[in-house]
Amino acid sequence: MSHLKLTVTEKQILQDALSSDYRVVGIRLREGEYQYELSKAIANFQLELYLPDVKDLIKKLHGAEKVDDVQLVRKIQTILKKMEKSGVIKILPKTKPWELQRYALLSLKFIDADKNQVSLATDEQIQQAKEKIKSIINQQNLPKLSESIMRLKVYVLAFLITFSYAIIVWNLLQPIINPIIFVIAFSLATLCSIALGRILSEVKSL
Repeated sequence: MSHLKLTVTEKQILQDALSSDYRVVGIRLREGEYQYELSKAIANFQLELYLPDVKDLIKKLHGAEKVDDVQLVRKIQTILKKMEKSGVIKILPKTKPWELQRYALLSLKFIDADKNQVSLATDEQIQQAKEKIKSIINQQNLPKLSESIMRLKVYVLAFLITFSYAIIVWNLLQPIINPIIFVIAFSLATLCSIALGRILSEVKSL
């Protein structure tokens, strides 16, 4: 399973489900019944930060040999549609036309049509999943932060190089050239140019 294909919206759906309190729904979720088994299977996927499609669910509940059973696929899709109308799941739009739709629980805790409290994960499992998704989001934000810092460094170095050469030109235009100013400005321009070259080579290698 992989979280790498999750969009920003899908990550938000996962976070919302993990953070949700008991959600009142218009369907019975009694252990042993099929809609409960589907909900439990989706919950197990979501705890791993994965949003399953109908074939993922069939493979988990019935085994890989049933994945291409068209009648079973249609039957489960019909049940999932009813579960969506009852407020248990959200059917996500396809990202590509040839892909199957994926499914997400709107919560891991429900009050069903019989007024029973149904929890599809323990508090410990939910907390672990919250920590995982938080860690993933933080890791994915790091490159953006590094890129911003690198861009800032490029701007600062470019400014210093331009400023140094401006000082050199100004100094050369004076009636009496000040060698100290010339050496300092030239040295600064050289050092900044070397540093800028290294940063640009790092950017190309990324």
